[in-house]
Parts: sequence; structure tokens; C-alpha cells
Amino acid sequence: MRTITHIIRNHHPRKQMRLLFVVLITVALVGAMSQITTLVPGLNLTAFAQDAPAGQKGQVKSDSKMLYHNGPIMSGAADVYVIWYGCWDNDCGNSGDTATQDILRDFLSNVGGSPYFQINAMYANGSGQAPSGATLYGGEAYDRYSRGLELSATDIAAIVENQIVTNGLPQDPGGIWVVVASADVSSVSTGFCVPSALPHHGRGMALGSDTRYAFVGNPNRCPTIAASQFFSGGVQLPTPNDNLAADAMASTLAQLLSRVVTNPTGGAWFDRYGLENASKCVGQFGPTYSATNGARANLRLGSRDYLIQQNWVLGRKEHCAMNSSL
Repeated sequence: MRTITHIIRNHHPRKQMRLLFVVLITVALVGAMSQITTLVPGLNLTAFAQDAPAGQKGQVKSDSKMLYHNGPIMSGAADVYVIWYGCWDNDCGNSGDTATQDILRDFLSNVGGSPYFQINAMYANGSGQAPSGATLYGGEAYDRYSRGLELSATDIAAIVENQIVTNGLPQDPGGIWVVVASADVSSVSTGFCVPSALPHHGRGMALGSDTRYAFVGNPNRCPTIAASQFFSGGVQLPTPNDNLAADAMASTLAQLLSRVVTNPTGGAWFDRYGLENASKCVGQFGPTYSATNGARANLRLGSRDYLIQQNWVLGRKEHCAMNSSL
């Protein structure tokens, strides 16, 4: 087979230049298309942000403006329901324990209505309706490995559906169902424990109605990936509540709830790269203070301190912050 170089050399010098120009343009176009399809697979610009890659230097610019795409948001207050999936008693060892649950219950009971979560009230729909910035902890249920140890998005939606169909949790048009997994549970296909992947949220169905779900994996499975904010040079740092799993999951919950209320079905608020509001602030915590145990913290809710990633504030100069006045 003749090479491109051989073909070009067999032509007049002027024609050689034209052929070389065509080859260079073709290579550039192929490279550009490769970048685009890598950036947003299938060119699906309205995909959930969890399907858009994070951490691609030179491709995704997290400081790009947020855009409204005419889809629904969750107006008013959202009811948050937790499904503790896997092993969550004090005989589970490192997989799950009641202390972790207590910290996350406290967080979910107090984050709604805080100046931090009020940032989401800036994200209105086309009619001016917006999330209220409030959430209510609606209740919880348990699921002891009904879908096994490796969960797909379909599995997670089915876990939520089963709780609603069996009356374990209510069917709620203003609900968000969060599946919180013990550390022996994996979900590689949704990005858990995958470096640079965003936490997963999506849509399901139950009794003929849409459901909005989120998945929170246990960082004890892959601490340096899922709780990287508490590591420095491979050494674990103190955490505000002396519980690595709970302190990391609180920040993940904050990110996911912010993304769900402002983009529940994938067609509302996200930037040109498919990144939703809190997705643009991963790893950014802003100014911190020292908790009583010496750990870094940036948010106090109720009687506890937390280290929570920032959220994206709309305005003339959009940015990451812990409340809309900063």
C-alpha cells in the first residue's frame, strides 16, 4: 500500500503543497472531532453532568457560565429519603456503622435552609420558580443487598422503585431518594471509586411516576479517591467528626442534592461542558477554620462541623462559594 508521503512526492511541487495542505486540514479536523466526542460522548450536550468527564485539563473550563436549557427544576422544598444499602449495623466492621449514619442524619436534617444550600435558590426556571433552598429529611429504609454487591444505574433505580412499591418509602413528587452504600458495595459503571468521575444521580420510575435518585458510595472502599480532601501525601488528615466515611459523604451529599434540585432530569441548568452547578466546584472548599479536634472545617450546622465543597454562585462574576453573598 502506498503511503501519503509517496503519493505527494509523485506530484509536481505546486501540487505537492496543495496535497500537503489538504492532509494537514484533514488531520486537524479528525483531532478536533476526537476532542469533541471525548468531551461529551455522542455529542449529547443535554446529558447529565455525571456523564461528562471531569478533570480534563485544556478541555473543560469549570469557570464557564451556567446556562439554563428550559428543562424542569425542583421548585420549593425537596424531601430527602435515604436508603441504607448493604450492611449498616455495628457488626459490619469497616463496611458501615451507626455512627456514620448518625452524622449523615444530622447533616441532612440541618443543611436545608442554610446559607450554603440557599445558593440553589438562584437557579430559577423560565417562569421564575426556583428551589427554595430548603430540604426536609423525609425518612429512611434499609435494603440488605437486594441487587448484589456491584450496582449499575439500573440497579440503583430499581432499589428506589422497590422501596416505593412496597411502601417502605412514600411516592413523593417532591422527593429525592439517596441510596447510601456500605463499603463492600461497588458501582464502577456509575463512576464510584473512579478517579475524576462525578458522583452519580439520575431518573427512575415507580408506580408510573418519575423518581429522582442519587448514589453515595462509602469512601472506606477507596479513601484516597472518594475522600481525597482528607489526605495529604498519602497520609490521612483529621476529619471534623472523626469519621472519614461520614465526613466525606456529607460533602458528596451536598454536591448531589444541589445538582438534583437544579437539574433533576438533565435538561435544566448546566454549562457548555455539561457540568452542573456543584460539579464546577469539586475539590474547592474556600476559607476554613479549625474544628475542636484540629481538623479543617468550613461549615457548622447544628452541633457539628463539616468540610463541604463549595457550590456555584450565579451573577455577573460567577464563582464557587459557600453562600451567595461571598
